[in-house]
Amino acid sequence: MKIQEYIQILRRRGWIILLAAAITAASAFVFSELQTPVYRASVQVAIQLARPDLSLTQSAKQLLRSYAHMMLSENRAKQVIDALGLYMDPRDLKDNVKIAADDSIMTIKIEVDNTDGDVANDIANTWSQLLVQWRNEQNALQDKQDRVFAEIIDPASYRLLRPKTKINVAAGAALGLVLGAVVVFILEWLEAGVIHDPSIIESETGLTILGTIPPIQRQSSAR
Repeated sequence: MKIQEYIQILRRRGWIILLAAAITAASAFVFSELQTPVYRASVQVAIQLARPDLSLTQSAKQLLRSYAHMMLSENRAKQVIDALGLYMDPRDLKDNVKIAADDSIMTIKIEVDNTDGDVANDIANTWSQLLVQWRNEQNALQDKQDRVFAEIIDPASYRLLRPKTKINVAAGAALGLVLGAVVVFILEWLEAGVIHDPSIIESETGLTILGTIPPIQRQSSAR
């Protein structure tokens, strides 16, 4: 097909593509607005060694994941609930918390998801404080040169996790454009053998059309 033919198709049926994009984008917007917002608070805890010793560093790296695993427990969740006076089940709270260790920078990251951003911050901060407190308790039982300290880098801060309204609307519009284009393609394919404009025959064959036969109107045979 020539570029002019594509332009004619867009002029004739472009409204279908635009309508489909508008409908899917509006649907995505409504769906996003109906969702309950969920916020994610995150805080990082640095793990520091009492002395710059290679063997101690390697040991701490190996224990880092153990620290994270130990902190992510129902018992720790209950401690957080009791400290903040929350009305939650420890298992439900634990399911909305992620604790991951990064031995490359010797940190433990705590992430908390909640429908209230401030509550998510409070939970993350309290959980990180429990980690610091636990390391202080363990250090009291060890020699000074073998101690491993935990220090909160910055207080927790939250961000909107979902819904991502702008992304959803953009994705919906893109999907609508694709669906609209498919509909237009199908319509054009169904009408591929139908000639609507006699001038097309003249341009393709070089012949002059002298006349056209109008369609036969069916008459009612019932009398």
